[in-house]
Amino acid sequence: MTDFMARTLLRWYERNKRDLPWRGGPSAYHTWVSEIMLQQTRVEAVRGYYARFLEALPTVRDLANVDDDRLMKLWEGLGYYSRARNLKRAAQVIMQEHGGVIPSDPEALLKLPGIGLYTAGAIASIAYGVPVPAVDGNVLRVCARLAADPADITLDQTKRDVSARLLRVLPRDDPGGFNQAMMELGACVCLPNGSPNCAACPLAGDCLAHAQGLTAELPVKSPKKPRRVEQRRLLILRFEDTLALRRRPPKGLLAGLWELPEAFDLPPELVISREPAGQSTHIFTHIEWHMTAERVVVRAPLPDEPLVWVTREELEEGYALPSAFAGFRGEMF
Repeated sequence: MTDFMARTLLRWYERNKRDLPWRGGPSAYHTWVSEIMLQQTRVEAVRGYYARFLEALPTVRDLANVDDDRLMKLWEGLGYYSRARNLKRAAQVIMQEHGGVIPSDPEALLKLPGIGLYTAGAIASIAYGVPVPAVDGNVLRVCARLAADPADITLDQTKRDVSARLLRVLPRDDPGGFNQAMMELGACVCLPNGSPNCAACPLAGDCLAHAQGLTAELPVKSPKKPRRVEQRRLLILRFEDTLALRRRPPKGLLAGLWELPEAFDLPPELVISREPAGQSTHIFTHIEWHMTAERVVVRAPLPDEPLVWVTREELEEGYALPSAFAGFRGEMF
């Protein structure tokens, strides 16, 4: 990319950028929260969560002090719950070591839990105007096509090379705008899976992949390992107007969240009725859950099981039930 291309892209961005709630004179806190939420998540899915999160936790201090269950409830449905836990951990470090002020130095940002090179670059450049690149998947795709670069974009070395090239053309007077323009181009025009809208691209005339007919082949990404499939048998266990939940272990997948209990042997004298409650599949990054559920109504709670019995209102107010179980929501009450 050249300086001229960078300026062309900035002008395009000012005319075409989407109206997103975290843009327009953003604070470091707003930028940080939005960037963490946007990891692995679509913009439209984030809008509502972002507004609710900031209404409940408007400052770094509020985030540092929030109860874990409240935090998980605010995050319920966004997935990748370790992001929320790292947000709180980082907020506590910011309160303890930075006087409650999110640092502007990318190196200091990198020391905070959950913040990598991309997020550090986004916060520093967008909120503080620090001239540092912010290289995410969108930016890697744009750069690979512009240069017809066959390098594997999943490799750390490729990301470092792209960052170095962008740093040379990064407009010092608007690094945050440039970084957002690159992301916007990748998100809205230079689309993945071989389907870019080259006719709408302000850089199409300088794009080597477009000129050489390589947009469908680029970028190059090494294949992912196949996901492990886990079969799960669940109980939708009801007593009067309550539903049984079980808390997941404090470490690992969906750590500390609530779930429908795994099927276990029930005392026959306690069972009023039981019936199939359907099947559902949920895909995580490395695992697939293939779930089958049974709806069982019992005469009394089960004292020997580590279960919590909650009403519909209690579930909605205070218990974070991951979207993995969304396929059974209609059977719970």
